[in-house]
Amino acid sequence: MTPSPSKKFRVLIVDDSAFMRKVLETIFNADDQLQVVGQAKDGREAVTLAESLKPDVITMDINMPHMDGLQATAQIMTTNPRPIVIVSSESREGASSTLKALELGAIEFVAKPSGAIDLDMNSVKEELLRKVRMAAKVRVVRTASRLASTLQGNSGPAPVAPKQAAARPVSTPSSDQRFPVVVLAASTGGPATVMRLAPGFTKDFPAAVILVQHMPAAFTSQYATQLEEFTEISVREAAANDVLQPGTLYICPGGQHLRVSPTGRIQLDSTTGRLNGYLPNIDVTLESVATFAGPMSIAAILTGMGNDGAAGAKAIKSAGGIVFAQDEATSVIFGMPAEAIKTGAVEQTLPIDDIYSAIEKRVLALSRATPVGVR
Repeated sequence: MTPSPSKKFRVLIVDDSAFMRKVLETIFNADDQLQVVGQAKDGREAVTLAESLKPDVITMDINMPHMDGLQATAQIMTTNPRPIVIVSSESREGASSTLKALELGAIEFVAKPSGAIDLDMNSVKEELLRKVRMAAKVRVVRTASRLASTLQGNSGPAPVAPKQAAARPVSTPSSDQRFPVVVLAASTGGPATVMRLAPGFTKDFPAAVILVQHMPAAFTSQYATQLEEFTEISVREAAANDVLQPGTLYICPGGQHLRVSPTGRIQLDSTTGRLNGYLPNIDVTLESVATFAGPMSIAAILTGMGNDGAAGAKAIKSAGGIVFAQDEATSVIFGMPAEAIKTGAVEQTLPIDDIYSAIEKRVLALSRATPVGVR
């Protein structure tokens, strides 16, 4: 949907720097689709103005007095959800605070460049405008989570105790090792969505799990570290030649395509570049898992923009596996799930809170049918 000339997307700017607020206001008001309707100098004001102004999109700084951007994002996304784009010097490559914001439900992020602020913001102007326009069109969903409760200081389930990193498996897989392989596929809105799924996985989950999330290269290592705090299953950023093992969740490194070899080893490709516009490409992973695991392959196509995962879903179904898709009501962007559904490969379309149970039911049925090989 493109707004008519008489209706622009309403923007709330949140930043503790008056100068930065002015720079952002100038950029947004010069765009024919955006109009700044309010400004907040800290997270407290942001929460109040988000409720009273009901903006179409919020740009959120992270480091602010009284209430920082993470706390404000947590409160807004659990009580009065609005699309949020993080605009912060904290949005550097690999910054844990940016990942936390995405896990809380922020849609996108833009890094403030260092140096002469006004000139440098112009250097990211097109990226900023593109992401803010896109976020303004998103119908957000409430993203209450244990992470949000922790940041707001609310009582709630405690995070899973940190685990010592498990040693990399060095065994050679044998042909009689049979276990299900689950692929979680996500793009825009994925981090918050995966946070809803992750707590369900147990340390003895009888399947290998691969998460392919469209994410910049420098973020996935930190993402693995943060995600492991909220689940019992062993979480690691996948490395070349890792042997797939049940009870482990492998995160595809950003900037690389992940395949599973016919012998169950992870292969990473950092030289091919984007395939059909995506890096990593989810179809590549799903098609290789279909070949390796056949009827023991399981895919969950989650929130995201575009059609990545649709061809892979067809491959999983053709191999005798099963495909689940997140429903429109709980998806941040119902792009990838909708495209997978159109192929006819999706067995069930489910709300996000029902997807883990469906995966678990399938995994347990397959595990009873085919004993897990000796690890």
